Amino acid sequence: MNSLSPRRRVNHSLITSRRSWTTLVVAVLLAALTQGCVSVPKRTPVPDSLSKDAVIPGIPRARFWGDATPPYTDAWLAKSKEELKAEYPELFGKEHIYLAISGGGANGAFAAGLLAGSTAAGRRPEFSIVTGVSTGALIAPFAMLGPEYDSLLKEFYTTYDTKDLMHKRSIVNSLTSDAMYSTKGLETKIAEFVTEKVMQQLAEKNRQGRQVFIGTTDIDAGRPVIWNITRIAASGEPGALNLIRQIMLASASIPAAFPPVAIDVEAQGRRYQELHVDGGTSSQVFLYPAGIPWDEMVEKLEVPRAPRAYVIRNSRLDPEAAFVNRKLLPIAQRTISSLIRTQGIGDLYRIFALAQRDGLEFNLAYIPREFDAIPTEMFDTVYMQKLYDLAFELGKSGYKWSTAPPGFDSD
Repeated sequence: MNSLSPRRRVNHSLITSRRSWTTLVVAVLLAALTQGCVSVPKRTPVPDSLSKDAVIPGIPRARFWGDATPPYTDAWLAKSKEELKAEYPELFGKEHIYLAISGGGANGAFAAGLLAGSTAAGRRPEFSIVTGVSTGALIAPFAMLGPEYDSLLKEFYTTYDTKDLMHKRSIVNSLTSDAMYSTKGLETKIAEFVTEKVMQQLAEKNRQGRQVFIGTTDIDAGRPVIWNITRIAASGEPGALNLIRQIMLASASIPAAFPPVAIDVEAQGRRYQELHVDGGTSSQVFLYPAGIPWDEMVEKLEVPRAPRAYVIRNSRLDPEAAFVNRKLLPIAQRTISSLIRTQGIGDLYRIFALAQRDGLEFNLAYIPREFDAIPTEMFDTVYMQKLYDLAFELGKSGYKWSTAPPGFDSD
């Protein structure tokens, strides 16, 4: 039996509530009082009136808005056959194979394992275009470069845990800075893996006409941005390698959890800084903007058969039931998880609709329902190793890709 009387129980509840509020108020006051104690880099944001004019100095067509038709589309369609042959020597008149890799954090081990398994089975194609968002952005350049980098992806997705990639800031620093965690560890790993050699190899892919696109979100504009990593690599600009690393880091930087990445741009002769975060806040996976007349582009490139599009969703697609503790954080976490899952499925529907409209063959891979391992932290190496091994075996044994997203009839 509870030893507190009803009145004392009420008072005890009030005291507990007051303590909670007191803790929150103290935290907020500390944040207000210590604003000057934590250094947040200053920047000059792009004025809204100039956002359409902002460019990367020295690198034309380095990026475009992901929710609009690229401004150079009409000029591209006006090019002659000879111009297209020169610009896309390995794609003109040949089969096209596209790969889109979604976000998913540690679940990127699925894409890494599936690609390596396909290599082991001798079924790994050479891709014409690869796109990536968030964890997919960390994989996309290496997926384009091929089997030579399978071991690097395995190392990244089975060796490094949470403490290797991110470091939690104090509560005061979290409230007064730009994120709860520092991603210096992830930034270091990206610099270690994305070397000058990798950039030169990406530049060679660009000369062949092959392209890697990575998605970020410009949080000032509130819009998705698609970056042409291969074009940047081939630009010859002194800061190209650092820019590629910045873009990959930004695409994987979950807002509030990880710091946004400031990227230098130029508009009407003045320098500004844009803030870019996780591309997954705009789209979990993408192939190309709906405004591009892809069927016309394929026809002009004289592609002999329907292009094949492969989409890897680094997530399960079925809902996972769970009893939620009736408290703020569990409810928020569960809600965000549900939003991400449904957003990802919506993105698959969009890509499928584009494929149907433009005559592409649609192929989808995702984490099967049977995989029931549960991670104990954000980047749990035991969990990632199990997922990588599963995906590797699926790829090696001849993975049966779905030909439609959930809710549609599929082979």
